[in-house]
Amino acid sequence: MKTSDFHYHLPPSLIAQHPAEPRDSARMMVLRRDDGSIAHDIFRSIGEYLTPGDCLILNDTKVLPARLYGTRTDTGARVEFLLLNQVRESVWECLAGPGKKAKPGAAFAFGEDMRGEVLEALPNGNRVVKFTCRGDFYEVLHRIGEMPLPHYITEKPADASRYNTVYAKEEGSAAAPTAGLHFTPALLDELRGRGVGIGRVTLHVGLGTFRPVKAERIEQHEMHAEHYHVPLATAALINETKARGNRVICVGTTSCRTLEAVMRTHGNIVPCEGWTDIFIYPGYEFQCADALLTNFHLPESTLIMLVSAFYGREKTLAAYETAVREGYRFYSFGDCMIIL
Repeated sequence: MKTSDFHYHLPPSLIAQHPAEPRDSARMMVLRRDDGSIAHDIFRSIGEYLTPGDCLILNDTKVLPARLYGTRTDTGARVEFLLLNQVRESVWECLAGPGKKAKPGAAFAFGEDMRGEVLEALPNGNRVVKFTCRGDFYEVLHRIGEMPLPHYITEKPADASRYNTVYAKEEGSAAAPTAGLHFTPALLDELRGRGVGIGRVTLHVGLGTFRPVKAERIEQHEMHAEHYHVPLATAALINETKARGNRVICVGTTSCRTLEAVMRTHGNIVPCEGWTDIFIYPGYEFQCADALLTNFHLPESTLIMLVSAFYGREKTLAAYETAVREGYRFYSFGDCMIIL
């Protein structure tokens, strides 16, 4: 299957530069797989489409202020670093630019309280960097780092926390699980009151998830591995939901990939953690997800390929055409769809 099979045209004016305010006022396209119908609603009405006994699976990862600007200690050259994955304590895989100024052995200062040394240049061009701090690493990072907003968001939000979900807890992501940005604490309480179960997994989102596929054929694309964790309570909730005949609704492609990766590895949903590079595209048979809540994604990205696997490529592209025609807002701060 060609990567170009997942292309669509998007007017730049539909790329959302700011999140909906309040969070749950975003628009929501409702797609039904059984009859092919398309409806339009507001996100705060999501409870109308859920049944008591269903469960929502949220990704509680938290985006780090992972963009750092450093000065090379010997030459004074400025280099930008973006933390991607923690390799081990104090050591991170990073994007670095310009890379020629971040060769192995080079040392950098990030203000007064953080230093970094490049240990290794990886084959993919990323750098392995060891950081030392005066004080706790995360406290320093939150003080000097910047939120790594996607390149298509050209205006910084007044409130940086809007690029995290209200239930974000486990720090470690380079990008937000954007489908969850629409929830408010009050809406989650309302859904619990309706008898909808709420479970959490953690998948630390890497930038590779959001990049367009460059290979001509999607089968040639290699995914970046991301770390995940499924706690005991969530595994029990999912298995109980399935046993009752209710639905597991994945909030976002990251939650979906986590559960499908666990099924592929263990054959069942069990409490576990590990790394996954699962790539879901049309032809994949879903083993856990019964419904999917997701935003509108970039053309030719692995995300639109996953949605196409769940809903069908032709129907997905037709839904995107409808969204363009109806003036939906796209990408991270945009509107969403729920596929039932």
